[in-house]
Amino acid sequence: MTRQYFGTDGIRGRTNAGVMTAEVAMKVGQAAGRRFQRGDHRHRVVIGKDTRLSGYMLENAMVAGFTSVGMDVILLGPMPTPAVALLTREMRADVGVMISASHNPYEDNGIKLFGPDGFKLSDEDELAIEAMLESELPLAPSPDIGRARRIEDARGRYIHAVKASLPDNIRLDGLKIAVDCANGAAYQVAPSAFWELGAEIEAAGVSPNGLNINDGCGSTHLELLKETVVSSGADIGIALDGDADRLIVVDEKGQTVDGDQIMALIGSQWAQQGRLTGGGVVATVMSNLGLERFLQGEGLELVRTKVGDRHVLEKMRSGGYNVGGEQSGHMILLDHATTGDGTIAALQVLAALVQSGKRASELLHLFDPVPQLLKNVRFTGGKPLEDAKVQAAIAEVEASLDGKGRLVIRPSGTEPVIRVMAEGDDAGEVEAAVDSICAAVAEAAG
Repeated sequence: MTRQYFGTDGIRGRTNAGVMTAEVAMKVGQAAGRRFQRGDHRHRVVIGKDTRLSGYMLENAMVAGFTSVGMDVILLGPMPTPAVALLTREMRADVGVMISASHNPYEDNGIKLFGPDGFKLSDEDELAIEAMLESELPLAPSPDIGRARRIEDARGRYIHAVKASLPDNIRLDGLKIAVDCANGAAYQVAPSAFWELGAEIEAAGVSPNGLNINDGCGSTHLELLKETVVSSGADIGIALDGDADRLIVVDEKGQTVDGDQIMALIGSQWAQQGRLTGGGVVATVMSNLGLERFLQGEGLELVRTKVGDRHVLEKMRSGGYNVGGEQSGHMILLDHATTGDGTIAALQVLAALVQSGKRASELLHLFDPVPQLLKNVRFTGGKPLEDAKVQAAIAEVEASLDGKGRLVIRPSGTEPVIRVMAEGDDAGEVEAAVDSICAAVAEAAG
């Protein structure tokens, strides 16, 4: 079945257009409600959102959808995606909903769904809901219409769970932490969690107005955090994205620490402590070769998957791994969360900083990334990767990089673009490799 609504991470699009309208949101609520009405108990759904203006519209539409098919609704208000996953499971809900478009600008929004176990939905469930969206769904009899209520202690519940991811003897006293919450879902909970553990907080991106989420701030726009870290004399900077499932770190000198370096730190630290399971770390094909070499030096494996935290999580669960993530900052620590959680990952970094007694710049750059270059080639139709000249160019580059680097070529899942990435020890060779393939793809695409 061709997917019309669900993409790689739920349903996402420009609001009041296409799949991201109040009408569609209501239908999703009805379909998901019907899908998860299993058993003879009173059914309930947990709904959270980030700080986008359109969140009000979509939240109300989904409340209408769920209650119309007989499900009770628990509203959390602005909360991180991992908080919704956690509270879905802890409140014994049948389904959880996060209304967010993550790191996208405010004009976009999305709907992420979680099952009763707190994990994102399986392909089977998503396809079943897709099919139901195209049909007339039976509504609940009048006496069985659901009720909606807002709980006031959601933030406290999540903060408690986040702090519980650290041993009782770890405190953050004496640390000055700059925190950029992207004017998003964690604007209250993340600074509060760090403060309650004893840190001095320099907060940025904590004044959402519905339109400024991810706008020049957060994990995809590090300039604000770097400036805050340096000007305030902070020991470290923490950058989250709009729904707080990503983490990027900035050291005290204003240098970026990406997801690969964070995985290197947590993976090696947990291995030394006997906490790492699976014998390695799971990451995508985009993670730097330097990470793979570092882990090999530690006696650990780097297991690669397709791009997307969904694929990382699937491999982690099937292979028994408890640390995984993406270069972009998604950190999945299965001992503590069922999905990416930037705040929990940040606490693992801060714990290592406290225990080591080192400065962030000394601790967090565990390997030198090899030169890596990514370019995109837009095309208007056809399948340029199947062109004979393109395949010949790819084969030539693969032969030249054999044993010295990697080549990753993939079509985008959201736009007509071919992504060409190469990495290796020689920057000039990497650039030449990418350019030759891009030129072949562009010629084949006309």
